[in-house]
Amino acid sequence: MGVYPSYIYSVDSVVSRKKQKDNQLDSKLYLHFLRIAEDAALACAPSIGQGDRKESDRLAVEAMRHTMQSVPMAGTIVIGEGERDEAPMLFIGEQVGLGGEKIDIAVDPLEGTNLCAENLPNAITVLAAAPEKGLLHAPDLYMEKLVVGPACKGRVSLEWSVEKNLKAMSQALDLPLSELQITVLDRPRHQSLIESIRRSGSRVHLISDGDLSACLLAALEGSGTHGVMGTGGAPEGVLAAAALKCLGGEIQGRLVTDHNTASQSSAEQMGAEFNKIYLTDDLAPGSEIIFAASGVTSGDLVQGVTLQGTAREVYSVLLTTGQTGLRYYKSTLTLEGNRTTLAL
Repeated sequence: MGVYPSYIYSVDSVVSRKKQKDNQLDSKLYLHFLRIAEDAALACAPSIGQGDRKESDRLAVEAMRHTMQSVPMAGTIVIGEGERDEAPMLFIGEQVGLGGEKIDIAVDPLEGTNLCAENLPNAITVLAAAPEKGLLHAPDLYMEKLVVGPACKGRVSLEWSVEKNLKAMSQALDLPLSELQITVLDRPRHQSLIESIRRSGSRVHLISDGDLSACLLAALEGSGTHGVMGTGGAPEGVLAAAALKCLGGEIQGRLVTDHNTASQSSAEQMGAEFNKIYLTDDLAPGSEIIFAASGVTSGDLVQGVTLQGTAREVYSVLLTTGQTGLRYYKSTLTLEGNRTTLAL
């Protein structure tokens, strides 16, 4: 069956049939998107710890696109590997699928390429989908981000100081400042932010890469992560918004200019506003959203790809706006190419 084997079950056997409403994604697509994330994780798993992040990314990209082409949809990549002249596949505007329902797709084929290459935790494969115009086509720029869970939704603002936001979070969560833990990417540009958090008495959790997992954890009670602050990629902000909308959390983002006239002009032509605070519904306006992620290396959100005898196991999470909470899945793939998937 080659590198990309098929499921041995039908999607109908896992996802119950339901009457479709206007502007609602076909529920049978849920497991197709789960499969896309799984295949990308399985494809790049052999590169874990090999020190070549570009090769890891290439494997994930090729597998993700290959599986997408077998899905009954008329998909358009709105967040991808770059513009058409920058990426051979999964470029912005690329059409994928067999045809059918019009769907906008945001992908990060391998979130944490360095994490995969160095065999560090939290490398995942990610995609989100919504009916046409349901996801913002964000420019490839930095975005200042503030992410919180459901309890703090509507209680914080990017317009406020770090100290004021932490106090608001403390009150909303009924926790002392000393027990708040804020995740921040470990970058020189965040030194002032880190000092402000610590000066307020709260804890900083520094991560080397992969802030998307941290954004999801901020919306999960008991994860130990109460928020995410700092600047990161705007495209990843759209993916985070898709997940947070399903979980009831909140992201606020503000684009940061890189002082490159060409890139800023391109962003403005896309409709980007540099002074605007983008809220969750601005980044992911669709009423129906699917978010799927599979583990490559084990982390706080999901377990990585494992070898069990002659079979490989891949663990995933699936989120949709129609159901609350994370749904966990485990798929087992045999050498013969057979795959079974269990809801955990």
